[in-house]
Amino acid sequence: MRAQRVWKVNGAASIGQLQSRLDDLNKRLSQLENQNPENWKLEELRSSALRLSREIDDIRCAEATAALSELLRK
Repeated sequence: MRAQRVWKVNGAASIGQLQSRLDDLNKRLSQLENQNPENWKLEELRSSALRLSREIDDIRCAEATAALSELLRK
């Protein structure tokens, strides 16, 4: 049975670009938490950070699966 790609990368974003965006989000979260822990934007930023980290994980898993499939094919 052949593996099928079931994920799509948004635009031409690489893992490095996504990781950089995640790092920026985490910095903003930290700043907001220090300024005002009750800020309503914190949940929105946390949610964005989680989505971004899941996207990075999906890409890494897909790359690992592709590499493993290539090894198994040989």
